[in-house]
Amino acid sequence: MQKLQRRVTAAAEAALAERHYVAPVEVFVALRWIGPSLVTDWRRGLFTPLLRKIPVDPAKVTAACEYLAGWARERGLTPSETVYLAGTRDRRPLVFADEDDEEAERRFRTHWVSPELPDSRRQRLQERQNKAPDLAVIDPLNEWTCAGCGTGSGGFLFMEDDESLCLSCADFDHLVFLPSGDAALSRRAKKESTLAVLVLRFNRRRKRYERKGILVEEAALERAEEQCLADEDARARRRERDAVRRSAQDVEFQAAFTTEILRLFPGCPTERAQRIAAHAGLRGSGRVGRSAAGRALGPDAVRLAVVASIRHEDTGYDSLLMSGVPRAEARERISGDIDRVLARWQR
Repeated sequence: MQKLQRRVTAAAEAALAERHYVAPVEVFVALRWIGPSLVTDWRRGLFTPLLRKIPVDPAKVTAACEYLAGWARERGLTPSETVYLAGTRDRRPLVFADEDDEEAERRFRTHWVSPELPDSRRQRLQERQNKAPDLAVIDPLNEWTCAGCGTGSGGFLFMEDDESLCLSCADFDHLVFLPSGDAALSRRAKKESTLAVLVLRFNRRRKRYERKGILVEEAALERAEEQCLADEDARARRRERDAVRRSAQDVEFQAAFTTEILRLFPGCPTERAQRIAAHAGLRGSGRVGRSAAGRALGPDAVRLAVVASIRHEDTGYDSLLMSGVPRAEARERISGDIDRVLARWQR
């Protein structure tokens, strides 16, 4: 249980540093008790309660919540009970635990908020947390059949009560698809449209849903296009300023990441630490340096980045993969090599 307490504390510290609040369900994700895609399905109302999908002893889950609450009180965080609503057309309340366990339900719904947040930001945060997720349709990977009209697969599907519906049966067929790529156009089209629906597609490699665009009313899209044309020059200048600012932020972050590598692994060559930080912290890469723990310079995230570098540069791991050795077996074979390099760098 002491190990669990340390893990809960580390996950909570990373979440607080990134978002200024900590939610139990996000701690469960950080502990790898549940995947982000499963949480997304639950938020979309595809199943309930959430705890039935967590393959962990309920007593351990309860202990994690108690550790979180104790840590939060010691840090002086403010409890805020959050209403979770499903991303369904009826916006039904979501359930964490069995209906007769009110204490567990309250425990899982309690978010812990930084007292340093101004009242205005705390109010906006609470409004955002209590807001239901956007309606979403899926760009499917496999064949499917509409439960409403029985037509074969083709186009997007909307999940409701474990049933797949085509856009016509879901009453979304009057909307048009706007692909991702132009943030200003997407934002304005969504604002102009009375009904807007996200389009998601599951990424098997990253094991999560990714946004591919939105469905909006055609008239709303036309109005948004006119607005974008009217201030295109101003937005281009803003993009240039933002690019300079993000570049500076990346340089600062990678320098901090390098410093943390050298603190944990003083024997690591400085140039190597810089390469590891640049690789792990590349913006938009999805690597460990861009995770919540990585941006918070958590020691576990830093160690994972270092281990990944050693695996590919100081062992025969890539050659084993190229020769057909399964990934798990290849990692097992080179684990000793990694441990030796880590031991040398930690001196």
